[in-house]
This record gives sequence, structure tokens and C-alpha cells, in this order.
Amino acid sequence: MQFGIFTIADITPDPTTGRVPTENERLRAVVEQGRLAEQVGLDVFAIGEHHNPPFVTSSPTTTLAFLGAQTERIILSTATTLITTNDPVKIAEDYAMLQHLTGGRVDLVMGRGNTGPVYPWFGQDIRKGVEIAIENYDLLRRLWSEDVVDWEGEFRTPLQQFTSTPRPLDGVAPFVWHGSIRSPQIAEQAAYYGDGFLHNNIFWPMSHTRQMVQLYRERYEHYGHGTAQQAYVGLGGQAFMRRSSQDAITEFRPYFDAAPVYGGGPSMEDFTAQTPLTVGSPEQVVERYLTMADHVGDYQRQLFLMDHAGLPQKTVLEQIELLGTEVVPVLRRELEARRPVGVPEGPTHAARVASAAAERGSFDDAYRFETGDNWTGLRTEDAKGQR
Repeated sequence: MQFGIFTIADITPDPTTGRVPTENERLRAVVEQGRLAEQVGLDVFAIGEHHNPPFVTSSPTTTLAFLGAQTERIILSTATTLITTNDPVKIAEDYAMLQHLTGGRVDLVMGRGNTGPVYPWFGQDIRKGVEIAIENYDLLRRLWSEDVVDWEGEFRTPLQQFTSTPRPLDGVAPFVWHGSIRSPQIAEQAAYYGDGFLHNNIFWPMSHTRQMVQLYRERYEHYGHGTAQQAYVGLGGQAFMRRSSQDAITEFRPYFDAAPVYGGGPSMEDFTAQTPLTVGSPEQVVERYLTMADHVGDYQRQLFLMDHAGLPQKTVLEQIELLGTEVVPVLRRELEARRPVGVPEGPTHAARVASAAAERGSFDDAYRFETGDNWTGLRTEDAKGQR
């Protein structure tokens, strides 16, 4: 099972001091968190995508490439890649490039986002959000799996004899999770393609999470990708820890009460009872997260949000260290011991390359580029005849 952290890089005032970090400070803090995540033994670092204040995550590929140059092992993921407002051609190019530069340490969480105005900013209609997501992802898969693509759809201009470069590393595209907290259509999409389903349930009760994951698992099996328990499931999570649970509650309460995503809603006690948020000792976090598989079945990825609500960087780094050194080793050991035979591990590039090679019998990842017209992008007639 893979454990990691994700960030949306919000710029939120610290309610205890009133201090607001600059954009530069926040971005540097995110990179420092990613480096520490690898150092303490976490498997995944993920960053969201937003194009509006108070977030500074408009370019995940830039951030992940910068972090990739400073790490060696950790998987670099998005917490959301906006499949609705990004051009699939650019997604195909950018993430294949990142895949090459990081030695395959890349995967993506596809999502529609939760900010309505982003659609017209990028020339799209929010009322067509689900349809755009379905069409764009179908094109993205073709761009990664086919060397030359002819395509026509509703939401972008046609493609004629187009090759996305670079081609995926080792002929295997980055693993894709489909992220959704409320749309059955996206769970269906993930199941249809045999991809992963990440339910970032940090604001939702487990009863809702159970229903969404169960739907995905049932449809995954329906489409013939394997049994329901072999489907790839990821969950979100939140925790704040101190040695003493009372110290954790006392320290985190002003952040909970003032944070935009919490303020004015349920009390911290009610929120922790109803959602995965756990405020207490490391032992309490372990105890709580050992129960998640009882609700959704054995799953492959658990991500935690640690750096939100205006928490100072020093505190965030302390939380990541506690997570990596005291919580995750116990969760990993206990959950691995209970994992039934046949339930897959978290996806990695090396494992997927080996699986692809076994299916094909042999593998040659060299793409034979064809010369063509540099003005039109079209191949010559001779080249077309050879394909």
C-alpha cells in the first residue's frame, strides 16, 4: 500500500499570528514538504491544480519537475489534473515529459475541479463538464497509446496524423486515477478504463465513501478488468498530531475554527466524528486509519492533507515527520498483513512495465519517427503508405 501527502497550496492567514505567507514562501514550503516526505519514507507526494487565489498551484508539472530533480524515489502525482479545462494534447505532452525526466515516478489524478469560474477562463462551458471530461480523457488515452492519431470530437479542433511527443516512457503511460467525491459518472469512467478511483473523502462521511467505492468496484468487475477487490482505490485523509491528544486538540482548534473550509460549520468534535479528520496522538491516527479498509475494502493508496488552514511551516514539517516515522510504518505493517491474496499493490511504473512486457511477450519501446511537412505537421504519402 502506498502512503503519502497532498497539498492544494492555499495561502491562508495563520489565525494565531495573523501572518500571511507570500506566494514565493508558500511554493518553497511545498517543495520542502515534498523533500521531507521522501526522507521520512512516504511513497507519494501530490499537488492539486487551481487557477484562482488563494491557491498557488496553477502549474503542477513545473512544481513536480522541480521537486523531481531533488528527489530519487517518491512518486510525484497530481491531486487533481483538470481534464475539463486543460487541452488533452498538452496533458499528454507535459506528463510524458515529466515521466521521462523522473524515471517514471509520475501518475495523475484526473478531475473536473470544484471552481465554477475556471471553465469560462479556459473557454469551456461548465454545463458540459461531465461530457468534456469523458471526451478529453478518451482522447488523452489515444494520444498515449497510439503513435499516430486521427481524431474528431465536439470540444476541440480535430487532429490529423498527430503524434504526441515524447512518447510514454517504456511504452507505458502514467497511471491514472479518476478523482471524484460526488459524481457516479466519474466512478463509472474509472471502472470502464480499468483505471484507479481516488475518493478524496476529507469532508464526507464514510457511508458516502463506501457507496462511491462500491459502485466503482462493481463496475470495474463488470467491465472485465478483474474482480471487485482487485480494483485500484485511493482515499484522502487529514490528521493533526501531538504526543498528547489534548495538546493536539488545543493547538489545532484555532486553525479549524478559522479555516475557510471549516469555519461556521460543525464543531471540530462533530467534524472529526463524521469525517476522516483525526486530531490526537499518533496512536489515535493509526487506530482510526486501520478501520478505513473495513468500510471500502483493502485499497492501494492513502493520502493525507497536512499543510492547510494557515498552519506554519515548522508545524507542517513536524506533522509530516510524525506521519512518516510513527504512523505509516504501523499502518503499512498491519494493512499488509491483512491484505488478501490477489489484491494488487499500489501501482508503480516498474511493475506496470513488467506486466506490459509479460502480456506482449517482448517489448520494443523505440518509436520510429516519420519525416513530414514541418509546416502542416502531415506525413508524406510514402510514410503514410508504410504504416
